[in-house]
Amino acid sequence: MTNVLISGGGVAGTALAYWLHRYGFTVTVVERAPAPRLGGHTVDLRGAAREVVERMGLLQDARRVAVDSKGMSYVNAAGRRVADMPASFLGGVGVVGEVEILRGDLIELLHGATGDGTEYVFDDTITEVTQTAENVRVAFERSAPRVFDLVVGADGTHSLTRSLVFGPESRFRRDLGCYTAYFTARNVFGIQDWELFHNMPGQKLAALRPSRRPEDAKVLFGFASKPLEYDHRDQRRQKELVAEVFAGAGWHVPAMLREMEAATDFYFDSATQIVMDSWSHGRVALLGDAGFSPSPLGGNGTGLALVGAYVLAGELAAAGGDHTAAFAAYEREMRDFVRQNHQLPPGGVNGFVPKSRTAIRMRDLSIRLMPHLPWAGLIAKAMNRADAVTLKDYPYSRARA
Repeated sequence: MTNVLISGGGVAGTALAYWLHRYGFTVTVVERAPAPRLGGHTVDLRGAAREVVERMGLLQDARRVAVDSKGMSYVNAAGRRVADMPASFLGGVGVVGEVEILRGDLIELLHGATGDGTEYVFDDTITEVTQTAENVRVAFERSAPRVFDLVVGADGTHSLTRSLVFGPESRFRRDLGCYTAYFTARNVFGIQDWELFHNMPGQKLAALRPSRRPEDAKVLFGFASKPLEYDHRDQRRQKELVAEVFAGAGWHVPAMLREMEAATDFYFDSATQIVMDSWSHGRVALLGDAGFSPSPLGGNGTGLALVGAYVLAGELAAAGGDHTAAFAAYEREMRDFVRQNHQLPPGGVNGFVPKSRTAIRMRDLSIRLMPHLPWAGLIAKAMNRADAVTLKDYPYSRARA
């Protein structure tokens, strides 16, 4: 059971490829994009995920390319900061993590570490998965069919692997009632080393975040909504939806909308959790957002992907490739960690995008008071989900000097 296909070349897929290659597996990664997906917004490395990256020997490299973010602030329409969460907020459990790194930079580090022995097939995707008692036959959109011992779907919230093997997405998705849009803009806003979030009545949010390149800024829009009808491939219509929601808004929003028109890395989707009773079926397993997306509201999706990759590869190595035993152990090790990370922050969607001016002011006041409450330590412990798992030591799981 040493010939493994990974569908998806994001954080989860490349991290799994690294560990499987390290344990002597033959690994092929198929990715729909024509090259590694670079760019994107910042993700944080904290807790167990930071430990996984350290065991890969990549933590110093991650720190070298990290984004300088001192914290995040809520601002009013005039741009005045009304509530701050520095990186040290409640012992480091706030929005900004110890190491903030652009998703694309993290993927580039992981991709470079997977080694020459890992085969990457870009600009292609699986179209059919047929399991037998001995192997898995996989058909591709462009390439000839191939046979593998195991297949791992690490292809995101809208996983094609999951649809082909486990059933339609509607069976597993939990919509949270809001949408988010992300893109890179020119830094015409003067954003430097603090993330700025601006809430508006009607459950709308606009945010600016620093990038590693000072000439760039990262833009986030969020808004609550009933389910919207749109084509996932129609980026023009998605941009129109965002522009319609935020028409007439203040702060930097008009300039952010103008920058959105030229954005080439625009991403729009509903805030969705993936909830499944099992992440494996026969010789096929799911990893990362494909199996247990916590949604942007829950956060720590990158942490779940990195830890999940470490555990899945480690259990396959420990079981000598016995996928039945390894997949069962993978579920045991990860299930409670996933459950805790599926718990939304205080207020849920209403905390992310409060409904009214009064609700926004109350949220800001609670943030200002939180560090001074006598039970602040208990709040911090409840919020610290990144450490809610203990990493096992698998054979060769620590990077060699």
